[in-house]
Amino acid sequence: MKHTSERNVIERTLRLLKARWPILRNPAFYSIKVQNRIILACCRLHNYIHQEIADDPIEPLLTHEGSEDEEFGEYLGTVDFNPIWNTWRDEIAKSIYNEWRGIP
Repeated sequence: MKHTSERNVIERTLRLLKARWPILRNPAFYSIKVQNRIILACCRLHNYIHQEIADDPIEPLLTHEGSEDEEFGEYLGTVDFNPIWNTWRDEIAKSIYNEWRGIP
């Protein structure tokens, strides 16, 4: 049940990102590295918009009655803390930053 709830959050997030950023709707012909950066940029911009605008105009479009989300029950508000994933994420961020600065 927990796995299903977490999958629900991920699927809803992806639908929200695709609704906001059309570049994510179609297959990309960029390198994997560029695709990763596009996705991260879209996520960061989405989070910034979400912090600055109280009522997101895109979100109501995804939460209408009869949506496929209803079969999974309530949304999961948070995902448990996982130090392994956080370390992995931090290493990626550090690597991207060092590459940007020209540090090997």
